[in-house]
Amino acid sequence: MAKVLIPIPSKDFDPSEVAISWSVLKRLGHSVAFATPDGQPGAADDLMLTGQGLDVWGFIPGLKRFTVIGRLMRANAEARAAYAKMREDPAFKSPLQWRQVRRDDFDGLLLPGGHRARGMRQYLESEILQKLVAEFFAANLPVGAICHGVLLAARSQAADGHSVLFGRRTTALTWALERAGWRVGRVVRFWDPSYYRTYNDGPGEPEGFMSVQQEVTRALARPADFLDVPADASDFRRKTSGMARDTWEDDRAAFVVGDGNYVSARWPGDVHTFAKEFAGRLARQRA
Repeated sequence: MAKVLIPIPSKDFDPSEVAISWSVLKRLGHSVAFATPDGQPGAADDLMLTGQGLDVWGFIPGLKRFTVIGRLMRANAEARAAYAKMREDPAFKSPLQWRQVRRDDFDGLLLPGGHRARGMRQYLESEILQKLVAEFFAANLPVGAICHGVLLAARSQAADGHSVLFGRRTTALTWALERAGWRVGRVVRFWDPSYYRTYNDGPGEPEGFMSVQQEVTRALARPADFLDVPADASDFRRKTSGMARDTWEDDRAAFVVGDGNYVSARWPGDVHTFAKEFAGRLARQRA
């Protein structure tokens, strides 16, 4: 049994990427610990749990509970059930503080994502977490990163001053997926049009400059080291639609990239396959 650390922010992490990863790892016999900034249990992005606030009437208190677009965009039933179960796990209810974590106490590190800026910037900009990520890479321990979790890895510097992802192949939340969510969000959540963009592009910057894909790509040795679904891939439309999600039994919708002990994925639709690939690296590390 391997012991895995999942650091999360105080709020606004993606419920699917955390809870499904936790569920898969537990199902495969691994131990999971959590860490938050203050040692208090974290809370997922409530919009992704309920879908309330993702329709054009979502700002009206009496109407927001009626969801249409929100029902499609929120975490699916399996992820919501996994999140409810995870919240009762003693490890989730009693997390470590970020500053208390020692790399030597764990066999692997899993970095989930989330896009809501109010909570995720705390996680993505943490020097404590960036240092911790660098320690796991330096020790060649299994590291998994999905969606915005890849951005945290990209910002973590190795001893040579480069990103820990420099010289590695990776994927992350693609600009195509991020832009699609942002465009829908600007319509259905018009009073908060940047909900799907953790970082907005600055004055004079081209559209997408501060997207996850572009920032991660700037940290790599070569732009070609950022991988997306190849045009000739089987199930290409399923993998790129932004609607289909993988399951424990069916990985056709998933796109996951492995490079040594590092594994990455794009979004919640990849999470079962991502967590299983990460677990496979844990097993090989301990063999």
